[in-house]
Amino acid sequence: MPLPSVLFVCLGNICRSPLAEAALRAAAERAGARLLIDSAGTGDWHLGHAPDHRAQAVAALAGIDISNLRARQVAAEDFRRFDHIVAMDRQNLANLRRIAPPDGRARLSLLLDHVPGRAGQSVADPYFGEAAGFDATWRDVTAGAQALLRLIVRQD
Repeated sequence: MPLPSVLFVCLGNICRSPLAEAALRAAAERAGARLLIDSAGTGDWHLGHAPDHRAQAVAALAGIDISNLRARQVAAEDFRRFDHIVAMDRQNLANLRRIAPPDGRARLSLLLDHVPGRAGQSVADPYFGEAAGFDATWRDVTAGAQALLRLIVRQD
């Protein structure tokens, strides 16, 4: 039986989505859950780049090294490969809906849709702000990852 699979998506795949990937990996490991987890961006500006140094720093504070991750762009195959494609904000969710192939099977959602009381909210993009914005992003993606993991474990 294939592993449950999740793809996190933001704009450039160097801030929010790699942090969400890291948060879900950590939550799954703590829970003993086996998942296929990845991240990507809808844009192509940072292809092949490591996560932003501020994202790496906030993950490191949680004991997680994301320096080996590399930005990639969402591909049509992702919609067939993953069970869940989880966007960080409404604009990226709209972009995903626009580019989804007709034979895609992935369930599309916003990350914070899975957190009680946060449905419809976006994870703020910290890229153009101060380092403190990454702390807020980490809190949001951690809450979203934990809630998503509970959903996936219940479905399994």
